[in-house]
Amino acid sequence: MVRCAHCGNEIMGEPFFCSNCSQDYCSFHKDPIDHECNIVREALNIPQVQPPTSSYTESTQISPTHHVQEYQQSPPGVARGTTDGTYTWFRQETHVPANAFEPDSGIKFKGILFPHLSELIHFVIASVLIFVIGVMIFYDPVLFAIGYGWTTFMLAGIYMTAFLFHEFGHRQVALRFKLQTKFRLLTFGMLLTVISLVAGLLNIPIPSLALPGAVVVLGLEKVSKKTGLCKAAGPSVNLVYGIILFIIAFLIPSSLNPLGPLFVVSAYLNFMLGSFNMIPIGILDGQNIWKWNKKVYIFLAVSLVGMLIVTLVLTQGGITL
Repeated sequence: MVRCAHCGNEIMGEPFFCSNCSQDYCSFHKDPIDHECNIVREALNIPQVQPPTSSYTESTQISPTHHVQEYQQSPPGVARGTTDGTYTWFRQETHVPANAFEPDSGIKFKGILFPHLSELIHFVIASVLIFVIGVMIFYDPVLFAIGYGWTTFMLAGIYMTAFLFHEFGHRQVALRFKLQTKFRLLTFGMLLTVISLVAGLLNIPIPSLALPGAVVVLGLEKVSKKTGLCKAAGPSVNLVYGIILFIIAFLIPSSLNPLGPLFVVSAYLNFMLGSFNMIPIGILDGQNIWKWNKKVYIFLAVSLVGMLIVTLVLTQGGITL
């Protein structure tokens, strides 16, 4: 099956061959402007063609696939990119500015709150919000009445670290590949988080969503080993973190209950988050892991879902360790 040279997706039907850069494209990228023909020619050392005389606006140049990021007013020589939410795809890594996250880079991030503040501030704000929502989720006045109120804060802490460690996994693998990456608060995610926070304080019965931010990685290819490993890092961290908590639950003496059952619940939170991100749709990690390496996808998905079922059975059926 022929793949589109621009987006990497399999082409259904006849591919569109570009005589200028000698590449095959899908129907969405058949026009030179849509598959960045001049950039491809430059990468392949093919003499450049003259640009068309008709002009087009910056808005038609940039076609983000998700609301999180949009690049505008790119400096000369910087290729446009599209984004799937937390990762930004560029045709060539050399076109990513060396200081993309700095105020003087000329790049404007749409959909990210305070894009040029320090990463530490973004982490602190996200951590506090997730912890507070975690407290609201696990709060039970009965536990406080019998002297086990501390369990609420323990589970809220695990809930927070499950999310942040997942994002750290993406971040550290990206740094290993020497890619530019930072954790950033997302406008839409912060809106959902604040709504959940207010709803919890007012006792409005709606699902609580703590999604204040995500790791932004610049310079990844659409489908590659590098992209696959960056994407797989998040669910892998949840799998390892959850297994460690699960093992600890069985090592704790029964005299220290309810610590054992609490660690099982903590493991369940990690397996749940990892399993959710393995769904192969939209901006979730699973989609690009599946495209990159189906064996890795199956291993992670089966492991996470399997452990999720085990911990769910234990928590729902009453845990006796």
